[in-house]
Amino acid sequence: MSLTPEQSATVATWIAAGDNLSAVQKKLREQFQISLTYMDVRFLVDDLNLTLKDPAPKADTSDVTKAKAAPSAAKVPASGDAAEPAAGDDDLLEDDALPPGPGSVTVDVDGVTLLPGAICSGSVTFSDGVTGKWMVDQTGRPGFTSISQPGYRPSPEDAQVFMRELDAALQKKGL
Repeated sequence: MSLTPEQSATVATWIAAGDNLSAVQKKLREQFQISLTYMDVRFLVDDLNLTLKDPAPKADTSDVTKAKAAPSAAKVPASGDAAEPAAGDDDLLEDDALPPGPGSVTVDVDGVTLLPGAICSGSVTFSDGVTGKWMVDQTGRPGFTSISQPGYRPSPEDAQVFMRELDAALQKKGL
């Protein structure tokens, strides 16, 4: 399907204004009574040598490496009894103390992954000395398969450092 020069100029202004292919498809149907498939609109934009504008990236709220850590609260022992912060712990509640220095969380990648459903696995040692085994499943989600301390949850700071270190370790391995 070929458009008149006026219609082509109109499509070019829509693309320049930031319209996506769906919006162009709808406008072609409404304004010019031209019904095209999505793929045909894609080819039309290519034929007119137009470049689509990239939409603003959406924030990924599920990625802990990009989230700003919340201030740490006082640690609660496993017994469930609330503990008073020790003297000098006030500075742990400040955002300025985030994240711990490099080397506080270490991540190792296994040479061979034998876990069903895992694309890679390895071990981690958190800043407080707790160790664990991690894996990344086939959909790219990281998880823990075992932790040396039952019921342990890493601090938000350690979780952020773990995700950064995991990303760096996997990039080194080409994963």
